[in-house]
Amino acid sequence: MRRPAISVLALLAALLLAASGAGEPDALASPSDAQATSAYVHADYQLAARASSSVGTGEAVIEAVLERTRSECPLAAAGSPQDPQSTQMSDEVIGAMVTTALHHELPAIRAFLSAVAPLRWSSRGLTAAVRSYAAKLRTLSSLREPHLCADVRSWAAAGFAALPAPTVAFDARFMPSWVAIGELPGGLSRFEGPESRAVAGRASGLQEGLAEFEAREVEQWGHIMNALELWP
Repeated sequence: MRRPAISVLALLAALLLAASGAGEPDALASPSDAQATSAYVHADYQLAARASSSVGTGEAVIEAVLERTRSECPLAAAGSPQDPQSTQMSDEVIGAMVTTALHHELPAIRAFLSAVAPLRWSSRGLTAAVRSYAAKLRTLSSLREPHLCADVRSWAAAGFAALPAPTVAFDARFMPSWVAIGELPGGLSRFEGPESRAVAGRASGLQEGLAEFEAREVEQWGHIMNALELWP
C-alpha cells in the first residue's frame, strides 16, 4: 500500500530540520518573544541613555587616571621590554580606565541586569546571547579599579621578569568580560514590533555615540602609556 505523498514530505522536512538544528525551539516564535524583546530593548535604551548622559563625567575620571599616573608613578615602566607581559600590563591600563569610568554607571547597570535576568525567548541562541552579555557586564561592573602604579612598580622591582599577582588576576577577569555599555543582539530584530523597533533604533544611536567616546579615549590610553613609558 503506497504511503501518502504528504507523509513522505513531512518525513523529509523533519529530517532536514533535525540535521540543521532548526527543529529546536528556535524555529517558532511565541507571543512571549515579543514581550521579552520589548522588555530588553527598553532596558537597553535606559542603560545607553544613562551612560550617554554621563560621557562628560567619564572623560573627567579617565583624565584623572592620567594625572594620577603622571604624579604618582611617572616613567615607572622605563626600561621594560615589549613582550607578552607588557601587553598584560597594557591591558591593566585599559582596565583602570574602564572600571573607573564604569563606577558612575553602576546603578544603571544593576537596573539593566535586574530587568533582563528573567527574560527568555523561543530562540535558545538569542537567550544564550543575552545571558552571555549580562554575565560579562555583571563581572565587569564588579571589578574595582586596579592599583596601576603599585602594580607597575612591583613589576619593575622584579626586573620586569614576573607580573604581580594582582595584575594577572585582574586581567583574567577583565579581558574576557570587557564589553560595551548596551548591546542589541542581532536575533532580536525578528521579534520586534513597531514600538520596540523604534526604541531599539534610539538605543542603537546612543550606543554609536558611546562607541565614539570610547574611540576618543584611545588617545588618553596612549598618554597613560607614555607617562609610564610602557610598551603594549
